[in-house]
Amino acid sequence: MELKIMEICWELKSAPIREIQAEMSKERQIEYTTVQTLVYRLEKKGALKRVKKIGNAHIFEPVLTQKSAIGSLIDEFMKLFGGSATPVMNHFIESGKVSAEDLKQYEAVLRRIEEKEKNQ
Repeated sequence: MELKIMEICWELKSAPIREIQAEMSKERQIEYTTVQTLVYRLEKKGALKRVKKIGNAHIFEPVLTQKSAIGSLIDEFMKLFGGSATPVMNHFIESGKVSAEDLKQYEAVLRRIEEKEKNQ
C-alpha cells in the first residue's frame, strides 16, 4: 500500500491525506486512519514530506522520485537472489514476459555502458 500512496503522490504532485485516501478508495475502500498511518510512516522514512498546512490538513509531497523508489525496490528484490539478475531474467524470458524486442533494447543499453566504460 505504501507504493500505491507514492504513486498517487507522484501523480498529484502534492496532496492532503484525505485526497490520497479518496484516490485509494477508488480501487477498494480504505479507512482514513489507515492511510494516515501509512503517510506518516512514509514521512518518517523520508519518502514524503509535509510542505504546508491548510486548515487542519497537512499537504504532503514526494521526496523520492519514482525512478529512485523503483530502483530501491528492485535492489531489495535482487538481494533475494544473491544480487544476481540471472534467475530473474531467465524467468522473464522463459515465461514470455520479455520479448525479442525487449532483448534488443537491453543489448543496446549494454553496448552504451560498455562504450562509456571504454572511454573512461
